[in-house]
Amino acid sequence: MKFWNATSLILGALIALALPHLTSPSNAANAKAEMLSHDVFFSLKESNPENKKMLVDACHKYLKGHEGVAFYSAGVLSEDLKREVNDVNFDVALHIVFNDKAEHDKYQDAPRHLEFIEKNKSLWKSVRVFDSYVSK
Repeated sequence: MKFWNATSLILGALIALALPHLTSPSNAANAKAEMLSHDVFFSLKESNPENKKMLVDACHKYLKGHEGVAFYSAGVLSEDLKREVNDVNFDVALHIVFNDKAEHDKYQDAPRHLEFIEKNKSLWKSVRVFDSYVSK
């Protein structure tokens, strides 16, 4: 009887230790808790200082201050950095880091984001979006 009780205790302890790992979310689910970096690079149909400023100003007006944003910035291509490795095929860059994927997903359907697209898409020759999970 003592052997069975000791075995039961050990088995119970092993199950208690393993249970959190067996029931924890998958890696895909864990990714939802990671920060999400949303980087957008706009090439303009008419690449001039006025249009660049207009788009950066529109980014600030419509895309800054959304719920769940850990970091926001928008600006123009750095003309003084043209090393061989620099991709210079854009005019305006937008960088938003969301606290998690769920906040990013809300942003995608937010009225101000949709209004930004509608009011500015006529300026764009191309738009490239780079989304990635990031950590500090």
